[in-house]
Amino acid sequence: MLDALIRALAPSEVTGGRPVEISDLAYDTRTVVSGTLFFCVRGERVDGHDLAWEAIERGATALVVERALDVDVPQLLVPSTRDAMPIAADAFFGEPTKELELAGVTGTNGKTTTTFLLRGILEAAGRRPGLVGTVEWEIGDETRAAPFTTPEAIDLQRLFREMLDGGNRSAAVEASSHGSALGRLDRVRFDALVFTNLSQDHLDLHGSMEEYFDAKRRLFTTAAPPPAAVCVDDEWGRRLAHDLADLHRAPLITFGFAEDAEVRPAELSIDRSGSGFSAAGVEVETALRGRFNVANALGAVAAGLLLDIEEDAIARGIASVPGVPGRFETIDEGQGFTIVVDYAHTPDSLASVLDAARGLGGGRVLVVFGAGGDRDRGKRHLMGRVAADRADEVLVTSDNPRSEDPLAIIQDVLQGTGVDVEIDPDRRAAIHRAVSRARDGDVVVIAGKGHEQGQDVGGVVTPFDDREVAREALRGLV
Repeated sequence: MLDALIRALAPSEVTGGRPVEISDLAYDTRTVVSGTLFFCVRGERVDGHDLAWEAIERGATALVVERALDVDVPQLLVPSTRDAMPIAADAFFGEPTKELELAGVTGTNGKTTTTFLLRGILEAAGRRPGLVGTVEWEIGDETRAAPFTTPEAIDLQRLFREMLDGGNRSAAVEASSHGSALGRLDRVRFDALVFTNLSQDHLDLHGSMEEYFDAKRRLFTTAAPPPAAVCVDDEWGRRLAHDLADLHRAPLITFGFAEDAEVRPAELSIDRSGSGFSAAGVEVETALRGRFNVANALGAVAAGLLLDIEEDAIARGIASVPGVPGRFETIDEGQGFTIVVDYAHTPDSLASVLDAARGLGGGRVLVVFGAGGDRDRGKRHLMGRVAADRADEVLVTSDNPRSEDPLAIIQDVLQGTGVDVEIDPDRRAAIHRAVSRARDGDVVVIAGKGHEQGQDVGGVVTPFDDREVAREALRGLV
């Protein structure tokens, strides 16, 4: 097997070339077993080359390196071990995405919901889908909590092989900008790829909106570019659609509310029970509410058409999704007001959720939110401004402060809200306070964490679920 991987990677040099068998691939010493090919990846905090000896002690029989090491195992010298991982993983796991039909979704907001809708469509079409996303991974009959959206290339290709072995014949996949920028999605072959939108987020990684856009764009401009469904409701989507149209390299469908979108809603209705519209011959009825969810459904319709799925199956697949965990999820304990829990953690997504909340009742909109620590700081004041502009009462609290001081994060948010807001760094207390103030007809929006079941404070993660805390607060009203 080492010879096959050498052929795939084409290293500039192979040292210590005694024959060895490769039983697995790893980039983390904790996952090394006997017969592993270990990739010495240089990370932000740790250089994998410094861990080579530990990997060998644990059973690694060969290394992929960027510089030769003084060890007595074969070494494959490559320019970038990170770039080598997807190539090796694709080969080692038998090129699984040549067999597995993939529908991918990329963009700042809407990835998770659109992916759930696509999973429903693939299921309705009889294509036995798996799922890789922010909320969960579904492999065969097994559902796993997702530790992150896009796993490293070795783990991702392993998941795809496990899907095939578990009976899946297709998969709906969230394609994150981190996954693109870090090469995790290299060698992943999409049969349809959706672009939802682009707004400020992740600039701690990308540095600028232009670099953020490039991370998304590269997924559509590979050597074998995927059929693309592109939302043209923002400048970035219009730019991407224009670029792809100029290339003439793969099928392209545009969608959205824009007049020139190919898949756009007609006879649109949105109310407390859900949304309905017709688009491209598909009659859509969905329990998902809000204009932003109509855009997500349009993207799913466009992708379904690219996958040659019949209109009836597309409609049935979308209708089969009752909701998505932590995405505009309502908490109902019989109270006279509405509580919405949503993952919104960008200015645009918070604006969309608050606008949708305004249409749920005739009363006030109250919002509880914060901003994540060790993440894009430039969006914090923008989120504060959105909350102040769109909600009647604003309570700023902690999200996942991670290594940062929660009060310092809150001060960043307050740069956009002004002074007429309340703060409480204790998220549980903040949620209880907002719920206790709600009156009949009001809507309480708890934003930022959605489906998450823990809170990271100082690197220590403790159990915390906004939905359960909201229910706890409601029970306290009785």
